[in-house]
Amino acid sequence: MQYPPLKITFLGTGTSTGVPMIACRCEVCTSTDKKDKRLRSSIMVQSATTTLVVDTTPDFRYQMLRESVLNLDAVLFTHPHKDHIAGLDDVKAFSFFSGKAMELYANELTEESIKREFYYIFADKKYPGTPEINLHRIGLTPFFIGDIPVTPILVWHLKMPVYGYRFGNFTYITDANHIDPEEKQKIIGSQLLVLNALRHKPHISHFTLSEAIEIVQELQIPSAYFTHTSHQLGKYANVTKELPAGMHMAYDGLVLDFI
Repeated sequence: MQYPPLKITFLGTGTSTGVPMIACRCEVCTSTDKKDKRLRSSIMVQSATTTLVVDTTPDFRYQMLRESVLNLDAVLFTHPHKDHIAGLDDVKAFSFFSGKAMELYANELTEESIKREFYYIFADKKYPGTPEINLHRIGLTPFFIGDIPVTPILVWHLKMPVYGYRFGNFTYITDANHIDPEEKQKIIGSQLLVLNALRHKPHISHFTLSEAIEIVQELQIPSAYFTHTSHQLGKYANVTKELPAGMHMAYDGLVLDFI
């Protein structure tokens, strides 16, 4: 199948606290390297005609301003944790200028959370300036957003179902510590995989760096970038030196042109 060329922008690559973490004075949080400054994890995926974002983090407004995003067609959500949905209200700016409701895509659990956390969006009598949205509940059936093919991939964040997404030959997975064998089959054949790698020490609901590396090797993905990292993983420059060939640390603002 012929896939459209895609541009991938890493809007944020940090864990829920971001890096630097408030009140922390460790060597990572006090680093002067810009690649050690990590907003909450999100990416922007663009084709020639379509722009979508995966998750609206608490940093969403700044991420859109920093990348000078003028048009946004849709938002895909991975799961309902606050570091992935908290910035939703700011999609209203795009609707204000475009005159169109924002298209949102989420699984049932995330849909329920959005309706609860942003109840005023769904009120019968809306306050002026409330975001205009079309909320689509999705399952695991592939679909298109504009000309971008989207294949949801079910992964596990301890016991919470989280959706990763495959866009053509590019796969993005965050907030996971387990992937069932049948869902791994959806990833095989990807040319590029982005995967969460929180830290070196085991964590109850996130892959460690070594676990993430093992998955890339198991699935024989030629190129991989690691995201959703904490200050506990170490400085960008040091971690990068440890990685096998074809594997990289993602960082905020990184842009990949992918065919």
